[in-house]
Amino acid sequence: LSTDTTHSGEIGTKKKVKRLLSFQRYFHTSRLLRGIIPQAPLHLLDEDYLGQARHMLSKVGMWDFDIFLFDRLTNGNSLVTLLCHLFNSHGLIHHFNLDMVTLHRFLVMVQEDYHSQNPYHNAVHAADVTQAMHCYLKEPKLASFLTPLDIMLGLLAAAAHDVDHPGVNQPFLIKTNHHLANLYQNMSVLENHHWRSTIGMLRESRLLAHLPKEMTQDIEQQLGSLILATDINRQNEFLTRLKAHLHNKDLRLEEAHDRHFMLQIALKCADICNPCRIWEMSKQWSERVCEEFYRQDDLTRRFPTIEVTGEDPVLCENQKQIKIPFFKMGCFMTYIVEPLFREWARFTGNSPLSENMLSHLAHNKAQWKSLSPRQHRSRGGSGSGSDHAGPGTEDQAQTGGEGDSP
Repeated sequence: LSTDTTHSGEIGTKKKVKRLLSFQRYFHTSRLLRGIIPQAPLHLLDEDYLGQARHMLSKVGMWDFDIFLFDRLTNGNSLVTLLCHLFNSHGLIHHFNLDMVTLHRFLVMVQEDYHSQNPYHNAVHAADVTQAMHCYLKEPKLASFLTPLDIMLGLLAAAAHDVDHPGVNQPFLIKTNHHLANLYQNMSVLENHHWRSTIGMLRESRLLAHLPKEMTQDIEQQLGSLILATDINRQNEFLTRLKAHLHNKDLRLEEAHDRHFMLQIALKCADICNPCRIWEMSKQWSERVCEEFYRQDDLTRRFPTIEVTGEDPVLCENQKQIKIPFFKMGCFMTYIVEPLFREWARFTGNSPLSENMLSHLAHNKAQWKSLSPRQHRSRGGSGSGSDHAGPGTEDQAQTGGEGDSP
């Protein structure tokens, strides 16, 4: 299979990938216990499926799926419960002869490697992206061509695309001379870390150990290509390619390479789909990502070598409540989200889901405009129209940023 894994951000793909020390390892002394399953793990899984949570899973393919409610109903285990259900409903457990206990162990490792203290980049965000990815994998224009391997790759990449995210963006890591920035030579720093951490957990859990070596190597490389595609610095690259394919009508989804490309596009859409959700959920995600920006801004002030500019989130004077101005939300939706989702709609033939998402996007833009004052003051200055930062993505405020939100 030919993928775009020759991109400069994908450093050392031929080398043996070992589990990197995660950010959380600095704070947990017994990390080896992280993936150990409690007694009667299958019983615990059954409990997650009971009652309202089980009812919600019957509607997991609906776009108005409330991931916040689902996380509460599963006692904070939304990612594990969702993935177990999707792997079963897609027939992946049977097709790949996966051991259920081992799968659960791996998913617990992934879920626990997300930082629950992050307002935005946490396991709930991963579950939300995974649910969106599931919806996209069901699009008729794509679904009929997908193989079980494609589906498994899409779900795994969505679940792990931000694993061990530290809650700060790539420019912060570079400016503070973080070891990850040095390791990945300032190229797709967080995306590379998310990918390598995922591969480390796959190997540590031995989830795919029974599969042929060539197949597991291919899975690892494809996961890397998918996760690295979420780097926002590559947005124009992927959007240009998608437009060209749609203009030339030369997508051949029976070919593995073209299916992989559309999986990359689907993951990019899932990663920044918050503005296309219903207003109540979209607003909550926006508040969370801005709170994460605020925390990074506060942390930045502890480093005198880092210049604080007017490109920070717009804050109230008491520095406790974040005001999200329309120009930030509007720029993010207009220049990042809308172009990608309009091309996705073209690909799907303006499917009901695509039209629904674009309708929510238009409504949410109007909502932000009605809520935001015409004038605002930023912490460091009056702001600039070139600041395209916004919820649902890692770093649009700075051109050196990486691919999701702060």
